Formats: sequence, C-alpha cells, structure tokens
Amino acid sequence: MAEPDPISGLIAGCARADRAAFRELYSASSAKLFGVCLRMLKDRGEAEEAVQEVFTRVWLNARRYDAAKGRGMTWLIAIARNHAIDRLRARAVPEGDEEAVAALPDPAPGPEARSVAKGEARRIAECFELLDPARAEAVRGAYLDGMSYDALAHRYEVPLNTMRSWLRRGLQKLKECLEA
Repeated sequence: MAEPDPISGLIAGCARADRAAFRELYSASSAKLFGVCLRMLKDRGEAEEAVQEVFTRVWLNARRYDAAKGRGMTWLIAIARNHAIDRLRARAVPEGDEEAVAALPDPAPGPEARSVAKGEARRIAECFELLDPARAEAVRGAYLDGMSYDALAHRYEVPLNTMRSWLRRGLQKLKECLEA
C-alpha cells in the first residue's frame, strides 16, 4: 500500500478554496519549486516571480489535479517546469530582429588587436628565457597560476624569504627586458 501523499491532500484543500491548505501547500513546496525555477531561469528575481505565478495557477487549477495519476509534488514540479519553459521561450528574440542581433558588436578582439597581443606574448616569452629556468617557473607559478609564495617555497625547497627575493628579482628582470 502506498504512503499517503500530504501534498495531494493540500491540493485537494485548494480545490475546495481552503486558504489554510493553500498556506500549508506554499510552506511545504515553495522552496522546492523555487529551486526548479531558479535552476532553469538562472535569475533569482525571475524565479521568485515564476513561483508566485505557479501558485496562482495551482490555486486556480487545483480542481484539475487527479491524485490517482501521481503524487502532488510531481504535479507541482510539472507546473513550475512548464511555466519556466514558457518564460524561457518568451525571452527568445522575436522574428524580424535579426538585424538588431547582427548589429551587436563582436566582443572578440579584431585582427589588429590579435596581432599586437601575439607580438607582446612573443616578447614576454623571450624575456622569460633570460631568467634562470627555476625562477622563471616560480614567477609563472605565482603570477600566472596563482600559487602562493609559501607553496612555491615548498616546491623549490627554499626559505619563504628567498622565494620572495626570487620573485621580486624575476619581475625586475622581466620589466627591464620589456622596457628595452
């Protein structure tokens, strides 16, 4: 024998316009429905609005719920999911706005900016070659990989202050090389 579904009983109460049952239903299921809407809509404010609209639909359509066909929470989640899908579809660009979309600027750098960046990257790589290999790796670890000074000191088996000196001197050499 299946366990009684408390949500189904609350939905039945809503179908009889029982406001206390509606309050209980909201308390018992709103967090779950909010999670469903937030996961789909990815916007907290919109998810909150969606949940309110879902409960309005539940109040108006509770008499359509058939407990014999499934559990109450499943029915509520289906309503929330369908409502979120409707909202996502409403976000789509309406037909005829292709020109507006085409007019949006491309955030990618243009050919000139890519060429300049490539040249600068080559200069930096050449300057790194002037450093002792272990010190160059330490500088990369600290400033490109985000490693802590302490982790680098352990990795290279040197005191912390020695690592700080390596990094400071390495940056100075890189700066001198790039300014030349």
